[in-house]
This record gives sequence, C-alpha cells and structure tokens, in this order.
Amino acid sequence: MAKAISTRQTADDAIAPKHFLSDKVEHFTESVIREMTRQAMLYGAVNLAQGFPDFSAPEEIKQAARAAIEKDINQYAITWGAKSLRNAIARQMGVWQGISVDPEKEVTVCCGSTEAMISTLLAVCNVGDEVVVFEPFYENYGPDSILSGARPRFVKLRPPAQGSEEWMFDEKELRHAFDRHTKAIVLNTPNNPTGKVFTRSELELISDLCLEFDVLAITDEIYEHILYDGTKHISMAALDGMRERTVTINGMSKTYSVTGWRVGWAVAPEPITNAIRKVHDFLTVGAPAPLQEAGAAALSLPPEYYAKLAEGYRTRRNHLVPALEAAGFRCFRPRGAYYVMTDISRFGLANDIEFVNYLVKEVGVAAVPGSSFYRDPRDGAQQVRFAFCKKLETLDAAAAKLAKLRPR
Repeated sequence: MAKAISTRQTADDAIAPKHFLSDKVEHFTESVIREMTRQAMLYGAVNLAQGFPDFSAPEEIKQAARAAIEKDINQYAITWGAKSLRNAIARQMGVWQGISVDPEKEVTVCCGSTEAMISTLLAVCNVGDEVVVFEPFYENYGPDSILSGARPRFVKLRPPAQGSEEWMFDEKELRHAFDRHTKAIVLNTPNNPTGKVFTRSELELISDLCLEFDVLAITDEIYEHILYDGTKHISMAALDGMRERTVTINGMSKTYSVTGWRVGWAVAPEPITNAIRKVHDFLTVGAPAPLQEAGAAALSLPPEYYAKLAEGYRTRRNHLVPALEAAGFRCFRPRGAYYVMTDISRFGLANDIEFVNYLVKEVGVAAVPGSSFYRDPRDGAQQVRFAFCKKLETLDAAAAKLAKLRPR
C-alpha cells in the first residue's frame, strides 16, 4: 500500500501567512465622525459631532412611510428606483434648478447619497485616473476615490481671514490640479465641513476647467436647502456646457431629517446613468421600497417647508456660534449646511485630537477633529467641527458645558 502523504508542515517548510487585506484599505481609516458618536455615547456627552438631527422628521413623510408599509410595499422596488420617487426627483430638479431631467433614463435611486457617490466613482473611474477634491473635505471622498482605483488630488480651501466669512481657493492651484489624468472633480456645495456655498463665479471657473480638460463634475448637493443670509444654491448642471458632464448627487437625509432612512440619488446623462445603475445593482440592489414612496411624498412638500427648514437652522446657527465664541473658539461662520468649523489655537493644547478627547471626556461635548477633513493632519491640527442640527435645548446643554472651558 502506498504511504499516505502527510499534509502537516514542519517548522522548516512552514509557509508565511497570506496577505489577506487589500492594499486600498491601508490608505484610509474608519470614519472619525462616527467614532466620535461612539465616544459621545461612552462618556454621556452632548453629541455635536455627527450630523444627524435629534428632533423629529416631518409627520407627513413618517405617515407616508407607515402607509407604504401597510400597503405591503415591502419587496424590491425597481432596482434604479421607484417610479414615483424618480418622477418627483425629476420634477423638483426642474422647479429648484431649472434642469430638465428624464426620470426613466437619468435618475438612479441609491442607499443614501453615500452610495450614490461611490457607485458613481466606481462607474466612471479607472486605475490611473485622478479625482480633484477640495479640502477640508467630507471624509468619504478620499476613500471613495481610492476604492474606485483613482488617485485623489486635493486643492485647499483656506479659512476666512479676520473680518471675512468666505473660505477661498487659489485659482492657480486649482488649475494645476487638472491634467490629462483628471477624470472628475468632486464638488460639495453647500459644503461639509466648512459651510461654504460656492458662488456662480467660482462654479463658472470650475466649469471652464472641466470643459477645457474634458473632466466630469460630480456634485454633492445634499444641503441645497440649508442656506443663510440670502445665499443662493446653484447646481453645476445648470451652467452652460455642464449638463452632459455633471452627475448631481442628493438625498433625503438632511432636508427631511431622516439620516437613517438611506435614500439618495444620482442624476446624470443617460450613458453615465447606465453605468451607475450597473454598479448600484450589484452593490446594493436597491434602496428601501416603502421609504422611497415616502420620499416621493417628501419631495411634494410645499415651498413653505423649505423656508421654515432654513430659518430653523439659521436660528440654531445663531444660537451655537455665540456660545462657542464666548467659550474661546474662533468660529468660521457658515453660509450653508449645518456645521461650524472653529479655530482652537487659543486653548493651547497640542492638537485637535488631544482637544476633542479632552472635550468629550472632561467637558462632556463631542466634536470632530479638524485633521479628519485633510490629507495632511497638520493642516487641521488647530480646527474642530461642531454640528448644530440639534434641538435648542441640546445646544443650550452643550453651551453650559463649553462655558467651563478657559483659553490659555
């Protein structure tokens, strides 16, 4: 009888462990924003870190969701989105931005704007492509670019100088970021974390570069209705020559205070939409069916709803900013979205990480370290972001705790 071959390895011929992990994940960390929420829960702190409201969503859309469930709209919707919601998205793009959209060929409903962004980048990017991103940036954009095989190229938004409220970029620096490898630019307006709302002249400069270098614009417009001080939101797709080279990303989370519903969308020309739909189909199949029906109801709310929304957030901004300034922060007053970036240099701590750890553990308020919004952590080492999408009593509770801080 032949001798059985032993599969046991000796110390001499042991094989080194396999490298199981993708190289891609070595280039980014888990979400710092969501980690700060966990820290807030651990220490019982007031959570001004993560951007979710602690107040109720509109009753009309909650009732629409309940009604959809009762009607047994609980199975898969059409992969790229329920017809009622796609129709509502197309209608509102026309009302809000004057953009004509075909709901059958140009809209893809996703599991939140987060999935809409990664589905878009996976659909359009190849290895070796470059994606231009303004920094400070929402923390997903860099990892999304890397996961899609592209390389992010960052262009700085510089904090407002004393006496100014505008975050500015250098035109020469932006132009230098565009070359033959550039596939797309990601633009978030109103901007998270800065609150900057890009002006028409700034958007036209960006669109000129997109046309010159044959580049796609991918715009995250999730905060389009949260604007202050007479500021206007302009969609890139509404500018001359940009309709056929823009993907507009949006969603329900911020406008309707339903960040946990995960319903967002991408609006793009038909060829790009076809590619996004392919990726979306195999990435998540589809967004929650009953919540899509509620989304159609949400997008049918009257204009008064949006005016009240912006006014409510203006009140909250004006509630928190003076409290932060009284506590010793220098605040960069936002024009849109519901965050305020601050300078912490008066407090004398080594960096933003040390500061937010002290803040959540000892003071009882959670915020986000500014370094998480930059490629080089040193650029945000003296900045911290606060979210004010909270009840006034929540902001008051945070203010009372922050009043214990003393600049050094």
